[in-house]
Amino acid sequence: MKYTSQAVAKPYFIFALTLLAGEILFGILMGIQYVWGDFLFPLIPFNVLRMVHTNLLIVTLLFGFMGATYYLIPEETESELWSPKLAIITFWIFAAAGVATILGYLFVPYATLTEWTFNNLLPTMGREFLEQPLPTKVGIVIVVLSYILNTAMTILKGRRTVITTVLLTGLLGLAVFFLFAFYVPDNLIQDKFFWWFTVHLWVEATWELILGAILAFVLIKVTGVDREHIDKWLYLIIAMTMVSGILGTGHHFFYMGAPEYWLWIGSISSAVEPLPFLLMILFAFTMARERKIEHKNKMALTWAKGTAVMAFLGAGVWGFFHTLAPVNMYTHGTQLTAAHGHLSFYGAYVMIVFTVISYAMPILRGRPYGNCAKAQKVELASFWMMNIGMVGLTLALSIAGLVQIFDQRVGTNLIGFMDSQESIAGIYMVRLAFGFLVFTGLLTYFYSFFVKEPAVEPAKV
Repeated sequence: MKYTSQAVAKPYFIFALTLLAGEILFGILMGIQYVWGDFLFPLIPFNVLRMVHTNLLIVTLLFGFMGATYYLIPEETESELWSPKLAIITFWIFAAAGVATILGYLFVPYATLTEWTFNNLLPTMGREFLEQPLPTKVGIVIVVLSYILNTAMTILKGRRTVITTVLLTGLLGLAVFFLFAFYVPDNLIQDKFFWWFTVHLWVEATWELILGAILAFVLIKVTGVDREHIDKWLYLIIAMTMVSGILGTGHHFFYMGAPEYWLWIGSISSAVEPLPFLLMILFAFTMARERKIEHKNKMALTWAKGTAVMAFLGAGVWGFFHTLAPVNMYTHGTQLTAAHGHLSFYGAYVMIVFTVISYAMPILRGRPYGNCAKAQKVELASFWMMNIGMVGLTLALSIAGLVQIFDQRVGTNLIGFMDSQESIAGIYMVRLAFGFLVFTGLLTYFYSFFVKEPAVEPAKV
């Protein structure tokens, strides 16, 4: 560890992984309820499980991004973090607010929670992914602003690189677009517009900048390729991301009362959205092929290449499957949408968190050249278990979605929702089995931290 302030990243990484375990566990409970509908009912109904599952995912990624930022910014700027104390205070405020919110979801009826948290003063609750009570939303704004302040001040007093510029731009976008969560128009169509300004422009624009910056940082460290070479790739990817991602918001405005020109804007721009992810694959594999060092931490490079591939499959390929308006008319809201959501969030964002943790955590634990060979072997097994599990889960959901489409939306012999759900119950069991494989992979990943052998020797340059 070159800078002592990088140590503040460690609690962020540990908490992010803990939250991820909870997120997958609640996903498995939902999977069980798809098969046995009365499981845990009325103790934890499906809507509460889903709310906890998705909110844990968002908070997991935010903690992962913050940990990654606090680790990489000192090395990029060649200076200590502006305020390590602020980063630690922010951690505890965010962790306490997050835990309190999840406990509120689980133990307080949602209607009562709205009354207790002043939703009558400024109604912001009740929308998917943005269910957080008003005090939590205000807390997120405070935490994100202090996070940006800490990052920006560190950049201002140190070296500025393309990675710091891209990262800070992504963080500013993250803050600005979250503000739309505080505005809930009475008009349902307008409400959908502003809701997507937060949800889509986080996931398919600003978060991709953060992803690109973290990926570039790790690739520089584990390949030794010249920074100028990596910067050119990063500029190209970010330019494609911004053009396709911002206009791509239009694919959420199909058939909801918005003007018809959105059918064309959304379809054309969204069809281009896989390109930045394809470039990301070329970027990661080209850097790996042209690497100038044989870094002993092979798992960091494995996760980096895996991130590029899985992000392309989830966000690119599975997104393209139903991004054209004439197709989306039949697919939207089916399990095919869920398949796209699961693989894209995992491939693009969960895996980049694994990538930076796999690189940084051994260093933070006093192993500058990576974990020992035995620990990396265990980590590699967890890598394949989680990836095979997610691909299997995605394929199962995709098949379930296709059955739904033909059951309910194509042809003349259509059946009702519950009859269709019964017809795909067997597929849900397959999906559940792959969900267990993902969770087992995560537990195996945790185990890799406790494998003890002498740390590996320095890399040969």
